[in-house]
Amino acid sequence: MAQVRREDMLADIRALPALDAHTHVDARHLAARGLHDVLLYHMVVSELYSAGCPDGERLSEEPDEEEVALRMERALPYLPHIQNTSCFHICKTILKDLYGWEAPVTFENWRALHGIIQGRAKDARWPREILRRANIRRLSTELWRRGDGGADDVLQYALEWAFFARCQWGQFDTALLELEVTWDKNETGAPLPVTITEAPKVSRRIRTVQDAVNAMRHYVELIPFGEILAVPQSLSTDIRYRIVTDEQMQAALDRRGSAGVQERDTYSSFLLELFLAEVERRNRGGVVQFAVGAEPLPFESGSKLRGDTLFDLAAIVSRHKDLNFQVFLASAHQNQALCTLVRELPNLYAFGYWWHNFYPGFIAQVMEERLDMIPITKQVGFFTDAYCLDWAYGKSMFLRGVMAEVMTRRVNAGRYTREQALGFCRSLLHDVARDTLGMNRPDDWSDATTWPQ
Repeated sequence: MAQVRREDMLADIRALPALDAHTHVDARHLAARGLHDVLLYHMVVSELYSAGCPDGERLSEEPDEEEVALRMERALPYLPHIQNTSCFHICKTILKDLYGWEAPVTFENWRALHGIIQGRAKDARWPREILRRANIRRLSTELWRRGDGGADDVLQYALEWAFFARCQWGQFDTALLELEVTWDKNETGAPLPVTITEAPKVSRRIRTVQDAVNAMRHYVELIPFGEILAVPQSLSTDIRYRIVTDEQMQAALDRRGSAGVQERDTYSSFLLELFLAEVERRNRGGVVQFAVGAEPLPFESGSKLRGDTLFDLAAIVSRHKDLNFQVFLASAHQNQALCTLVRELPNLYAFGYWWHNFYPGFIAQVMEERLDMIPITKQVGFFTDAYCLDWAYGKSMFLRGVMAEVMTRRVNAGRYTREQALGFCRSLLHDVARDTLGMNRPDDWSDATTWPQ
């Protein structure tokens, strides 16, 4: 049997369309606004911080040039220390493929590169050209980033607003605070940050079980189910999930001033179950996405997952048979356990390669285990978690490269024919997101886009 070359498989995979099923791309600035949006993407910031850079926090949502210059020049001395990483490789791919830049980035030249990226961002055609080169047909992003709807031809939306089972560093009433922040709002908005150092002010406090019920009903009534693809939630592994009675919840509320781990688990378990019941009642067949295995640190998160958490998840999924659940997993060592649950629960799906798994060794491991263990229709194989289209491009190219290696091995081992392998790739990149989330292809703007090569 003739052997398939990786280069040929990669070319075929790059020709396949993709749907980017989870991002944070903002409609107001789809492409990178400057060099900072490429080199100071939050995953790169973590690596720079680890290498000695004094800044570990993310940049502001709308950084001015003073902040950009300060952060860039504090980061530049540490760039040589992260050139071995996959994230830095993706940065180089973005700069080379999209901006023709191959030189090292230095104090002397970073402003010139920054200006090139700024200039390209001013061209209204450029974002769609990036998507054409990436072969990404559409992306899902947060609803609050929709702006005036001017990018609805390429974006669809998910609601990330309040998270009822997400822990915060050193806090024990986060679930209540998340809901309280939304209680006096008349429309959905932006979520709290991944990490918060002090609690935001709220106008009403949840003091009774009835308060919690009223606040949750208000929250769910604001969800525009007809306009969104899914409702993402975190599922912290630090929490022990269980059914909580009204009496247990009220007792925990009465102890809020001295709340600890037991109260935290009670608040989250009660509110998460209340949330899912309300969503199920209003939107049968809807999609809830759980982010699992990334726990907060002072600036970002680390990979952490107890074995019991996935079986707590299985119980939750089993109780809510009229909802579909998709799991973002940031812990590769628990992927096999997740696959066993996906095999047994018809309304549970595996979803992509998230945060601490987005590295070639882990992507290949996770991909191979899922290909071996679960139906192709139960796995969404592509999302980038990007904050601009440049990173969607870079991660798309990176993932397709790993996919080519996996599929080349399987074809050459006689596991699949070449046609089967490419069919599976199309499902992972495109079809399952289309079928499970309702992502769709707009008018074919990519064919109408012209850009000098």
